[in-house]
Amino acid sequence: MPNREFCGVVGVSLQGKGAAPYLYRGLRALQHRGQESAGIATTSHGVLHHRKGMGLVHDIFSRELLEALRGPVGIGHVRYSTTGTSDLENAQPIVVKLKDDDAAIAHNGDIVNFERVRRRLQAQGVEFLGSADTETMAQMIAVEYGRTRDLESAIRRASEELIGGYAVVMVVGGRVVAFRDPLGIRPLVLGTVDGGVAVASESVALELMGGRLTRDILPGEVVVLEKGQVAHTSRMATNGERAHCMFEWVYFSRPDSVVDERSVYDVRHRIGQRLAKESPAEADVVMPVPDSSRPQALGFSEVSGIPYAEGLIKNRFVERTFILPDQKRREEEVRVKLHPVPGLLKGRRVVLLDDSIVRGTTLREIVAMVRSAGAVRVDVRIGCPPIVAPCYFGIDMKERKELVAAGRSEAEVAELVGADSVHYLSMPGLVEAIGMREEHLCLGCLTGRYPVEVPQEHRRFQRSLEEF
Repeated sequence: MPNREFCGVVGVSLQGKGAAPYLYRGLRALQHRGQESAGIATTSHGVLHHRKGMGLVHDIFSRELLEALRGPVGIGHVRYSTTGTSDLENAQPIVVKLKDDDAAIAHNGDIVNFERVRRRLQAQGVEFLGSADTETMAQMIAVEYGRTRDLESAIRRASEELIGGYAVVMVVGGRVVAFRDPLGIRPLVLGTVDGGVAVASESVALELMGGRLTRDILPGEVVVLEKGQVAHTSRMATNGERAHCMFEWVYFSRPDSVVDERSVYDVRHRIGQRLAKESPAEADVVMPVPDSSRPQALGFSEVSGIPYAEGLIKNRFVERTFILPDQKRREEEVRVKLHPVPGLLKGRRVVLLDDSIVRGTTLREIVAMVRSAGAVRVDVRIGCPPIVAPCYFGIDMKERKELVAAGRSEAEVAELVGADSVHYLSMPGLVEAIGMREEHLCLGCLTGRYPVEVPQEHRRFQRSLEEF
């Protein structure tokens, strides 16, 4: 199965301070977005310094390595493999030549048509070192920069060719350049830190760097950070359409983040409240699948009046199973990751809240675990509508045959995962909980209709883009 990219990025521009410690703290805050590899690139007096490795941020970057990453500007990245294999060759940031300057680029998201763009660049004599779509984006920008000698113009021209969802940070010379796809599919925020400015995938990274959120970078916006301030902004060509990824609020972002002006915690809490109204259950206890489903379970408990309990305890030293690179490892890690509280569930009817069901294998293990702890009934409530179609913009859901909800009713899903019942949040319920107009959300994995042209898939609006 080809993988899909979901990562975290951060960039800082400071005055009179080294960027590396800030980048390190920002990446630690974004570790939930990728636990496979991490990297940092900085510049000092025109010299690019970069380090990356496989594993967790705190395991890769020692004090000595951070001290070697000199300079007041830089970018960082955490990754789990999506497009490109899981190895150091595809870890980011990726170094690329922009005429006479060394630059580094890091990216969260996916380029739908990167293979075609890659082939075209190879035909022009461009050489590639790895297989990640980030390198294709970097080389596309480099080619355009060679023609324009203006980086912002090169980015805007490249964006006309690169179709997909992306949030990108680049460091070149004394500048950090950050930009977001024209539809705003992937998140990117701008803020201040002590002595300068920063960008990141989530607002929590700014706060853990000692800063604060200023605003979201707009869809299609290019922001240049230089000498500790926002030096310039510009915009790509857009038609005003928006397609913010609903999965950021449902699962991927930290609950203490704000995504496109919506508190992730508040959205998840409203999801639970709405589920209690849409799909009530007779039960003795409401419990979440930790950690991302806690606000949903609290909301469900408040509306239903059923007591809330932490029936499953999470091992804090185990990765997020969803973003592990293969299914076998995901299944093996579930019982290491979660363990029921002895005696708490014995003889009780349980409402189990989970944020989503993708493949169903993890939930099946969890339901069996709850039953083995003595639960006499397990009713599952899911905090988003059924995922029935692939994601092409940055989440590890590529093939319909792996999606448990594709072609199955709620009753059939319940039987497959071993639950007494399964009910999903309705689409109106999700839209209401997020608090954004439906046409401003990317719901492709829920509807099979996508905000950009995807080969062999339907577009949500009938306007057609130029052929791939």
